[in-house]
Amino acid sequence: MINRDFFFFNARKTLFSGKFKQSQVYGLNAILDEWEKNYYDDDDRWLAYMLATAHHETDRRMQPIEEYGKGKGRPYGTNLKMNRTRYFDTNNIFYGRGFVQLTWYENYEKAGKKLGINLIKNPEKALDLKYATKIMFLGMMEGWFTGKKLSDYLNDNKGDVYNARRIINGTDKASLIADYAFDYYASISYTTS
Repeated sequence: MINRDFFFFNARKTLFSGKFKQSQVYGLNAILDEWEKNYYDDDDRWLAYMLATAHHETDRRMQPIEEYGKGKGRPYGTNLKMNRTRYFDTNNIFYGRGFVQLTWYENYEKAGKKLGINLIKNPEKALDLKYATKIMFLGMMEGWFTGKKLSDYLNDNKGDVYNARRIINGTDKASLIADYAFDYYASISYTTS
């Protein structure tokens, strides 16, 4: 098990300017719980990079959020699919939601099918802590968003936290998120004393 006392002490100091809000603690615990329950034997760098991604995409809130501006001025902020054809089966708009800012009709459809929920009819479910956590874990591990996945960049032969950003969004803010990942990785310890 991850030493939570050490994790929170170190993360608070290096990533949260010395203090947490209770909602941040809840979000971090949800992510750590999911890791320990289902992915304990996987590469800790994956956990660190997912934490770093959530840190950035939620503006340090560590809670699933709606995209600022709700996609205004972006193609996914209208009723367009990725191929720029219009969809008419719902009035919902598929702007960013959750820990990873899930966008686009097709990504909501895929995530919903994988999780057994209808995210086309109810996209706000991507804001539910349980679903947002699973979308982040499975999406980043399986390459749902861009076809790129954690194991493409963080494996036995490489540790490319800069290009791991391509899992979510090209190399937008890649250096910043890589720095967060290093700080989260330094916070992960399994020691108890």
